Amino acid sequence: MSAQCEVVAKTVTGLPMSRFERYLTLWVCFCIMAGIGLGQFMPAPFYTLSTMEIARVNVPVGLLIWVMIIPMLIKVDFGALYDLKQHVRGIGVTLFVNWLVKPFSMAFLGWLFVRHLFTPLLPPDQIDSYLAGLILLAAAPCTAMVFVWSRLSHGDPLFTLSQVALNDTIMVFAFAPLVGLLLGISAITVPWETLLTSVVLYIVLPLALAQVWRKWLLGHGQAHFDATMDALEPWSIGALLATLVLLFAFQGKAILQQPLVIALLAVPILIQVLCNAALAYWLNRVVGEKHSIACPSALIGASNFFELAVATAISLFGFESGAALATVVGVLIEVPVMLFVVKAVNASKIWYERGSTLSP
Repeated sequence: MSAQCEVVAKTVTGLPMSRFERYLTLWVCFCIMAGIGLGQFMPAPFYTLSTMEIARVNVPVGLLIWVMIIPMLIKVDFGALYDLKQHVRGIGVTLFVNWLVKPFSMAFLGWLFVRHLFTPLLPPDQIDSYLAGLILLAAAPCTAMVFVWSRLSHGDPLFTLSQVALNDTIMVFAFAPLVGLLLGISAITVPWETLLTSVVLYIVLPLALAQVWRKWLLGHGQAHFDATMDALEPWSIGALLATLVLLFAFQGKAILQQPLVIALLAVPILIQVLCNAALAYWLNRVVGEKHSIACPSALIGASNFFELAVATAISLFGFESGAALATVVGVLIEVPVMLFVVKAVNASKIWYERGSTLSP
């Protein structure tokens, strides 16, 4: 890996956790309350926003999603792919959990809880939509917050960057087919044209623009790159919060009528996150990877690219759908659960490094 790539890796994973990152769950809760309140007392403006669509894509939300995710994608260095050969076993575990275990396990858990165990407690007309949202949430590995989790667990910054770059590359080609397959298995109609449009709008184009912008920024020096990232962070945060306010403004009526829904949807998400993190962590130990590799591998397997999931759910099923609500529940529980996972992997380091199969 180039020296420039190593500098960027250390920069990305070495900054202190921002106030927003530490209190993400609190901000999301505030947006839920604000969105519900505004939607009930000021329905007309939100109705107008909901009708601003092109090819079933809501224009205001599309713009907000771009503002939200492009700064995160600028941090991804595809030059890190050259470093993959140094940790083939850890990358193998990451790919196995992210693409073969995670989406299918969520589809199973969604089927078990949403279509069976919790069915009497959920609105019948939203069952399929809730399941679709859970699948969308699990089909895209995290690309941004995983840098924070890796830093807190003392993970290898170059490995973290490598696995994020590889997952983003795979996501460009695999997200739509994987979602289509799982929705089909779950007997949910797949709107392929809208799904492919979502992939282009929310993965391909933002990623391409982010990489062009990244190259231009680094061409002006690392200090300029860091200063720009600091300046863009409030815009990214504001776009995320504004999207959530809009979403819950349209979901408000359903939530007020069914306040138990959010808690019920959190159950399969919570189980999936903890099981996938534990599986990736254990598999890295079995194959002999270092603890600093196992931590980010486990954490990226547990966290989600919730920005993409929310945007795609809105495009496919609409603002008022159960799918959109299910993806937002993932945002709500992401931070506290991932902080618990970070604490668990840090506390178990002695156990992890004990055993003859581990690499020196």
